[in-house]
Amino acid sequence: MPTRHISIDGRDWQVYPSGFLTQYVGDEFGLIFVSGKGDAREVRVTRYSPMGTRSREQSLAQLDDAQLHDLFRASQPGARSPEAGYRS
Repeated sequence: MPTRHISIDGRDWQVYPSGFLTQYVGDEFGLIFVSGKGDAREVRVTRYSPMGTRSREQSLAQLDDAQLHDLFRASQPGARSPEAGYRS
């Protein structure tokens, strides 16, 4: 799975396509932002609509750093997100 690395507010984040599918399969993809390890690990999740390719991996590769920053700002904590492993 492809990974992007980005620094936001002095903190390093790894960015992954989530692999979680919604009913909008080709029109909406999820991203997972992960920073830290163990108990200090923070996970944030967001979704976006790709502007070209319909492949999650290629779409992530086509995003520039400014777009990743914007998506991070729109992200939410992953504690209750199915993309981050939450199950009800």
